[in-house]
Amino acid sequence: MAGVVTISAAFGAGGSVIGPAVAERLGVPFVDRAIPYTVAAEIGCSIEEALDHDDRAEHGLGRILSSASRLPNITLGGGMDGYLSDRGFVPEEEFLIRTEKVIKQIAEHGGGVILGRASQLVLAGLPGALHVRLDGSRRRRLANVRESLDLPEREAERLLDDNDRARTAYVKHFYRADPADPALYDLVIDSTRLAAPACADIIVTAALAIL
Repeated sequence: MAGVVTISAAFGAGGSVIGPAVAERLGVPFVDRAIPYTVAAEIGCSIEEALDHDDRAEHGLGRILSSASRLPNITLGGGMDGYLSDRGFVPEEEFLIRTEKVIKQIAEHGGGVILGRASQLVLAGLPGALHVRLDGSRRRRLANVRESLDLPEREAERLLDDNDRARTAYVKHFYRADPADPALYDLVIDSTRLAAPACADIIVTAALAIL
């Protein structure tokens, strides 16, 4: 089995930059948007509809879960029970099941660097897999968001907080876990303190040591 690296990245921690650099160094695919595209094809919905159920999206289910996560012991139901596609009623859980299936297929056939989608939990215990968390202080992540997206501070703060809540809610709701828990990872890096190439070097070295 080829090498697998899962990367869980807080918003503003550089996952979309560091991930591709690691994949290039290891000679494996970087897998991000390919997951919802594959899910959309399998379910028979549009990519926009698949992204509504994707933890990397800034809208849809992630935003609903983001609001729900602020309330204790909330029961999710009503409009979240399913989705009406061209082929009929699709349970919400099918998007999750299809996402997990794609992640497992990547691990079984060629490996890759997988960004997000709770892949560290989907592939927990997989021999030879390296699970990485990229994080950093809110202040430094906010500065990264403002610089990379050229946003005013208030808009950057809103975007950062919305994404943090959505990504955390996705993992907590579906896997009953906290994505910031260091026990889920082999390697945790403050990628707001180190330059992206240095972070990639560390991950590549660790991946080669366990593959």
